[in-house]
Amino acid sequence: MKKISFLFSLMFFCALNGLAQIQSGPMVGYSEMREVLLWVQTKQAAKVKFMYWEQGNSAQKLSTDEVTTAKNTAFVARLVADQVQPSKKYDYEVWIDGKKANISYQLSFQSQTLWQWRTDPPALKFAFGSCAYINDAPYDRPNAYGGEYEIFKSIAAQKPDFMVWGGDNTYTRDPDWNTRTGVLYRYTHTRSLPELQPLLGSVHHYAIWDDHDYGPNDADRSFALKNVTSEAFRLFWGNPNYIFEGACTGTFEWNDVQFFLLDDRWFRSPNNRIDDRTYFGDAQIQWLIDALINSKASFKFIVTGGQVINAANLFENYATYGEERARFLQKIADAKISGVVFLTGDRHHTALHKLERFGTYPLYDFTISPLTSGAGKPNDVEKKAATFVEGTTVENTRNFGIFEVTGPAKERVLKVSVYDAQNKPLWTREIKAGELK
Repeated sequence: MKKISFLFSLMFFCALNGLAQIQSGPMVGYSEMREVLLWVQTKQAAKVKFMYWEQGNSAQKLSTDEVTTAKNTAFVARLVADQVQPSKKYDYEVWIDGKKANISYQLSFQSQTLWQWRTDPPALKFAFGSCAYINDAPYDRPNAYGGEYEIFKSIAAQKPDFMVWGGDNTYTRDPDWNTRTGVLYRYTHTRSLPELQPLLGSVHHYAIWDDHDYGPNDADRSFALKNVTSEAFRLFWGNPNYIFEGACTGTFEWNDVQFFLLDDRWFRSPNNRIDDRTYFGDAQIQWLIDALINSKASFKFIVTGGQVINAANLFENYATYGEERARFLQKIADAKISGVVFLTGDRHHTALHKLERFGTYPLYDFTISPLTSGAGKPNDVEKKAATFVEGTTVENTRNFGIFEVTGPAKERVLKVSVYDAQNKPLWTREIKAGELK
């Protein structure tokens, strides 16, 4: 009887503090000068709001709107902190059904800095990685594929301003692909990983997708439930905009750097199709070139799932769509666009690829993979493609990248450091913005 009484008291305490009602999160989404997106998922229908305040001034708390989460949207709440001011850091808390959730780790976010016409652009630091498989025994293959979840604690320990997720951020399984129920279950299961929660709570997050969070392995535009996975992606991530209906294409800026998030699935023709060989598609490429030309960023990061610069016609590299790839790269050259750097994933190994171009600067492609999925190594054939930069390949090791942009406005420097799951440094490279002109 005493045991039952104790369990009841414990359940009552958890409910009182909001813990029993949080399924995953909270997560910090996009950041702008006047608003920040805040996200949380509850276990059941609940009234949710966020209270936030400028760090050091908890006496003046601000509030988001309050919403009631619902089953048809996986009990997700997406709320905007719209009373922020530029260049500020804030602490926040989650309120569920009128009670503050008692969360043991730090919850904070930042608005973007108003530096234009005033100072040199501030330094920035972001994390990048791809391929995050979270084991789920009843639905996994016979051998567990994911592991070393402590990598998310290692990323948080680096204290990046934000993280860019490079696709395969969750892995839909055979029971998931063909129903909305399955897709939402898989997104919920991945997002609920305990080791992930502190990283979600104080680092801003942006994302693209690749085949596994879009649909089945190697999925293309023919996937029947792509509207459902598009809905789930937009529900669970906090990007500030989407250029095309359905696709994950978008863009955002942070200080003097701009990111161009490309979709390599929505417009993609089947891999074995002979005619109409489409990868990004004409509309997406045209938007990208226009946006790149308009951008004044020192570094212009193009983020997409599959490798772009690797010249080997293998797997799902862009080289398997050779004609479109050639047109795509030529358009960048013809438009004389400076500062382009590619960020890619997919391959379950990490490597830097470099493409020398006649009459202009070389193009770099940082492939960072995997976060928690099974790690592998490049194919022996592609190693002969001559785009690998010596000393940058990471094989059979889960890892992530930390990208730092520092220096005066006219002398910006990109430093890229790769770490393993235990935060051990593996390699570092620096590229000056002046070298990409």
